[in-house]
Amino acid sequence: MKKPRTSTSTAGLPARQAKLDLLTQVAELPAPDSVDAPKATSVVAKPSQAVDWATLLAAVSKGKTVLNHRANRTIFMQGQPADSVCFLLRGKVQLAVTSQEGKEAIVATLGPGEFFGEGCLAGQPLRLGTAMSVADGTLIKVEKAIMARLLGEDRGFSEVFITHLLARIIRYEADFVDQLFNSSEKRLARMLLLLSHFGKESRTETVVAGISQEHLAQMVGTTRSRINFFMNKFRKLGFIEYNAEVGLIVHRGLLNVVRRD
Repeated sequence: MKKPRTSTSTAGLPARQAKLDLLTQVAELPAPDSVDAPKATSVVAKPSQAVDWATLLAAVSKGKTVLNHRANRTIFMQGQPADSVCFLLRGKVQLAVTSQEGKEAIVATLGPGEFFGEGCLAGQPLRLGTAMSVADGTLIKVEKAIMARLLGEDRGFSEVFITHLLARIIRYEADFVDQLFNSSEKRLARMLLLLSHFGKESRTETVVAGISQEHLAQMVGTTRSRINFFMNKFRKLGFIEYNAEVGLIVHRGLLNVVRRD
């Protein structure tokens, strides 16, 4: 598939400017002090980044179920009835889609404070993908009818929900532009930053456990051999490192790859 010419415009803006605007969720971070990777100071994503859905849903007594799940457990399957929305309190969840030919692609990896299954609110009768837990965790499942009532009657909850949903749409737009205009190396760097929930104050963060190079290849849209090549390159440059205890660690220097023209 040929890439669009850079003279193409998006929403009235030159394509290059549109690309930069949509990627600001990563690129707006302060410039790194050095290309060299700094020493690790924290490997835990900030709790303030997550929405406290447990508190927001505390008043709901009917149509709500709290579920504790182990790693590698199916939360719902593609093709099952879409009858609820799930709010992740703890752990990680992967969303994947399987084609009619049996090919599987990972669509997203979600963390605490995020929700999924909201398609049922837009008239989606069946699940379009499969949700699988990556690690032990806890989620709240709210039935479709209760969610519809909450959104219509609870203004505070509705505002938080819609704000979170819009942020996700912007992320998906950025992903789309990323696929159109950026090299596989840049796409991989951006994906690692997103998977590690890299924030403005971050120095180092860990990538969610259970993400293999095959998974990264699916999410980035390239081959596993290319992922392996760039991962080795990032490691040699000090942008990432492998730790036996905590997993893959992403350093601030990786932002240089995203910013590079």
